[in-house]
Amino acid sequence: MDVKVWMYLTYLAISIGLTVWVARALARNGLVFLEDVFADKRLADAVNSLLVVGFYLLNLGYVTVAMKEAGPIGTTSRALEELSMKIGLVLLVLGALHFFNVFALGRYRRGRLRQQAAAHPPLAPVGYLAVPPGPRPAGPAGPIPTGGPAPSTGPTPPAP
Repeated sequence: MDVKVWMYLTYLAISIGLTVWVARALARNGLVFLEDVFADKRLADAVNSLLVVGFYLLNLGYVTVAMKEAGPIGTTSRALEELSMKIGLVLLVLGALHFFNVFALGRYRRGRLRQQAAAHPPLAPVGYLAVPPGPRPAGPAGPIPTGGPAPSTGPTPPAP
C-alpha cells in the first residue's frame, strides 16, 4: 500500500477514536450540567442524546471532508506532518464545538435563573429597627430649610 493510504487509515482511526471518546466523556459528564440547566431529568436526557448525535454528525462530517490531501505524499515524514495537521484541526473543531455548547447552555441557564428569581420575590421583612428618640441627624446636603427663600442652585443672573 501507498504511504498516502496508510496516512488516511491512521487519520481515520485516530479521528474516529477521538470523536467517540470525547462524545462519551461529554455525554457522561455533561448530563449533570444539563440537568441543572433544564431542571428536568427527562428533558436533560433527551437534549444530551440530541447533542451527542449532532456532535457525531458535525465532527465525523468534518473528518471525512478534511481527509483528502491533494498533493503527493512521498515520504513517511511528510505523511506524519500532514497527519498531525489534520488531527490538530480535528481537535480544534472538537474544542470549538464543546465551548460553543457550554456557552449556549450557560446563557440559557442564566436566563432561566433570572426568570425564577423574578417569579419568587424577596421575603417580606420580619421586623423593623426602632428609630432612636431625639433630633434626626442632618442629611448629606445639610439640614432641611424650614422657611425663607429657596436656596440658589446656579449662578445669579446679572441685574437689569
